[in-house]
Amino acid sequence: MRVAVFVKATEDSEKGVMPSTELLEAMGKFNQELVEAGIMTGGDGLKPSSQGKRIMFDGPSRLVIDGPFAETKELVAGFWLWTVKDMDEAITWAKRCPNPMPGPSELEIRPIYEMDDFGEALTPEVAAIHADTRNRLAGED
Repeated sequence: MRVAVFVKATEDSEKGVMPSTELLEAMGKFNQELVEAGIMTGGDGLKPSSQGKRIMFDGPSRLVIDGPFAETKELVAGFWLWTVKDMDEAITWAKRCPNPMPGPSELEIRPIYEMDDFGEALTPEVAAIHADTRNRLAGED
């Protein structure tokens, strides 16, 4: 099972307050543990939403909205991609995480769709398109 683990933004992360050396070290060691256990497949921190954009879709129209975005508690400040056997394993690893922010913090764990989840909508032709993309990302042209 693949999951995305989101580090929720805080007022400090949205102000661009950088983590301390101690927090960087603790998170680095946690990431090393995740990699050594075969759990972590990717992840990074995100800059504040003031440096981001949103693209709103409505049929053929597109609207670009500049950050910052309201509702800090709903924003993401970082993420990991993990491969775990089940949600319980993801929760166990998440509980081991150093507090990712100074002060109160929150992680959100969300399962990632697998191709099999799409059922009949995933025709052999559509599956081939997605398989080609995954192979290219993996460097398996």
